[in-house]
Formats: sequence, C-alpha cells, structure tokens
Amino acid sequence: MDHPNVIEVHRASPQRLRHTVGPWRVAVNRNCIDCGLCVEACPTHVFHFDPGRHHLAAPDDGRCLGPQCNACVRECPVDAIAIGPNPSYACLGDKRWTNDLLAATFYAAETGDLPLLGETQVGGSGGGFDRLRFAFPDRPTPVAPEEVDTSIPLNRRGQGPDITIPIPVYGGGMSFGSVSLNVMLARAMAAKRIGTFTSTGEGGYPEPLVPYAPWIITQVATGLFGVREETIQRARIVEFKYAQGAKPGLGGHLLAAKVTRSVAHVREAVPGTSLFSPFPFHSVYSVEDHKKHVDWIKTVNPGALVSVKVSTPDDVDMVAVGSYYAGAHIIHLDGAYGGTGAAPEIAKKNIAMPIEFAIPKAHGFLVKEGIRDEVTLIASGGIRTAHDVAKAIALGADGCVIGTAELVALECVRCGNCESGRGCPLGIATTDPYLSPLIDAEWGAQRIINMYAAWHAEWVNLLRRLGLRSFRELRGRTDLLRYE
Repeated sequence: MDHPNVIEVHRASPQRLRHTVGPWRVAVNRNCIDCGLCVEACPTHVFHFDPGRHHLAAPDDGRCLGPQCNACVRECPVDAIAIGPNPSYACLGDKRWTNDLLAATFYAAETGDLPLLGETQVGGSGGGFDRLRFAFPDRPTPVAPEEVDTSIPLNRRGQGPDITIPIPVYGGGMSFGSVSLNVMLARAMAAKRIGTFTSTGEGGYPEPLVPYAPWIITQVATGLFGVREETIQRARIVEFKYAQGAKPGLGGHLLAAKVTRSVAHVREAVPGTSLFSPFPFHSVYSVEDHKKHVDWIKTVNPGALVSVKVSTPDDVDMVAVGSYYAGAHIIHLDGAYGGTGAAPEIAKKNIAMPIEFAIPKAHGFLVKEGIRDEVTLIASGGIRTAHDVAKAIALGADGCVIGTAELVALECVRCGNCESGRGCPLGIATTDPYLSPLIDAEWGAQRIINMYAAWHAEWVNLLRRLGLRSFRELRGRTDLLRYE
C-alpha cells in the first residue's frame, strides 16, 4: 500500500488557546500605527495583519524568540512593542513534560517544525531518557537526506501479511470512554494519511471508525469490552493487552460518569455504571494458555498480525521470549511513566520497570535465543519526543508506540483531570456531550500529522549525524549512547 511521506502532508493548524504558549509575552500598546515594520522584521512570524483588514492582529507570542532577538522592538518607530516573561509559562508542565517540551510539541503540531529556541529533546526528571544523550561521531559517514529510511517492518516472522510503516511509531490504545470519539477519529484520520496505525484501546470499536479500519489496531483486553468477531476480522493488527505499564496488576477502571449511552452501547454495558477490567486474563496462566489466545485470533482472522502488550516485570526477557513462542508477531513492552491523568501516580512511579531498562533486557535475551530478527519489539511508556524514540531504538527496540504526545498535540496541558467529574475541560479525555465537540477531528488529525512531520525531520537529521541510513542500522547500538 502506497502512502504519502509524512514530511509532505503537513500544513498550518492553529492553536485553539487564546494565547499561544511560550516563555515570552509580546504586548502592543495604543501607540501602534499599523505600519507593518514588525511584520517584516520578525524572523518567526509573531506579527501579521488580520485578513481583509488594515491593522495588526494579536501577536502570536508563542513564537517569540525573546529579548535576544528584539527585532520588532528595534524597528518599531513609535515604541509600541514590549517583550517580557510570560508569567503563565512557569506554571506549565511537570518534571517529565516540562513547559519547554509542552510548548515545543504545541509549536510542532501547529507548524510541522520544531521551535528555534527551547528544549525539544529531554525533560527535567533527572533520570531515564532525560539522562541519555547520543554520542555523535566527529566524522560520520556522509548520508544524503533522501538516502535516510525511517520505515520499520511490523512482521518479521515470514507468516502473515507484510506490513511496513513509514515512521517508527504508531498510536497507542486509548479507549472510547477514556477519550472522546472526536479524539479517536482525529488519531485514525492521521494514521491513514501518514500510513501508520492507531489502536482502539480496550473500549470497543465505535461505528464512525469503520472507514479507517485498515489503519486501526483492534485491542482485546481483559474486560473484553466491545470485542466481537467482526471487529477482529476487519483488523490488520489485533493486540492483546495483558497489562499496562502505568498500572500493572491493577486492571482498568472507567468511572460511571464517563459511561454514557454511546460508550455503554459500544462496550455492551449499562450506562452510568463504573466499568472494571480484571487483572489478569483469567484464561491465561501459562505460555500454553497464551498460545491458545494467539491461535484464537489467527483462526478468526488469518490475515492479521498479532501484537502482545505486556508491562515490564523483572522477568520481562522471559515474557518476551514466551510471547514469541506463542506465535506473536509484535511484542509491545509498556514501561512505567506512561498513561494519562487517569493512571494512579503511585502505580506509575513504583511498580513497572522503566522502559529504558526493559528494552535492552528483552532485546539481549531475544538475541541470545537466536530469534531477535523474527519478531518486532515495540516500546512505550513515557516516550515523549523524536529523540526518545531514537534512544529506545538504540537500546534495542524496533519502534515505539506513542500516546500522551499525540494528546499534547491536541493541546493537553497535563492538568490531570482525566478522571475527575466531566473529564478534560479541553474535550480530550472526556465523553461529556458539551465538552467532546471542543475537539474538531480534522483539526486534530492535522496537528498530529504536523507533530510527526517535525519528528520525521528530526529523525532524518539525527540519523545523518550518526552516519546511518535507517533505524534498522540504529537498533541495539548502545555504543552510540552516553549517560550524563
């Protein structure tokens, strides 16, 4: 199946926020004479004229480079422009998703490019991927941009369909109920236009997603919500969710307030009733039981790849090998630090193994077993940036699953209200009929595409600096990483 290159499909998709988020606030006072000199002087297009009108629009100060640029201030003939710190910026974000990372993702989702200033690669957690850096060679092998291949295969077994995606990521499971239908549609539309995938999560398969079936992963989780023969048969990839890294051993929980009539219909449940997913699958207590699960899917849909999503226990290497021998095409390791504001903080921070430890452990054992090139190893759990993806691949993964970053592209500010009352006030993690329409699916799809366009450019640049032509060459190259 031919797909457009992700680089070629992005276009501007403005933010909904009244003020774009950035470290600087640009103020224009009444002295302004609408001469337009600031429009010409600004290198990042902070200023522009209102369409069809003859005066300046409100400055897009999220793009401002700050006093170190000051081109607009210098050129203004009437001293109408002042640049100062944005007081709201310091209150934004947390240690993993810092204000710089949030602002960079907002900017990428709007423009398809990464900002010129600010941190775009790491957060402030003081550990994990935030301490890993690439050790770039002084004289890398010359590689032209057109020679760089960012695609990865999802089937290495030689059994089942050959599926290759043009970027080393696809969208993680977010169920109908945990997020709005418009968010699910935005992610599906983006996956189709890029040529990658997104997952239904464990909440079933709403009818409006059916036209995007070739790009949607059907998830089978312990609650079996909405799992039907036709949803398995229409999928090119079916994923078993045995555990989630953000809350391993705890199962799932959707509060009653989010179980609307439409959510209950898809999940085959009662409206207004809290829904629980047990842990574990009570039909699976051994590799032999696991194989029966995989065989079930292959019998119902022989043309589908089977992915197995597991958390990261101490014996994650044995789990990975067991899934391979059970017949899985994709082994999806979901580490700590992932999940939305609905996941308990105590679980995210204290139970699962961090993904940066789990990847090399599983990769190394698969290599020792002589089966590494027969299975695709996918990582998730706190993957926030293009550099995080590349670091996971250098540790031994083939690619990554992205969840929260796609929501940040839709202007998630990490407020943590996903499971509180009506849910997300921005219309993302909610099923409220008044809040859900705040997300326009086409707008959301474009912003996700733009973010991946910016990431794609970053991947091409990174691989060239390493002297590599593909992510296949980067996989397992821990020698190209250093810990600071």
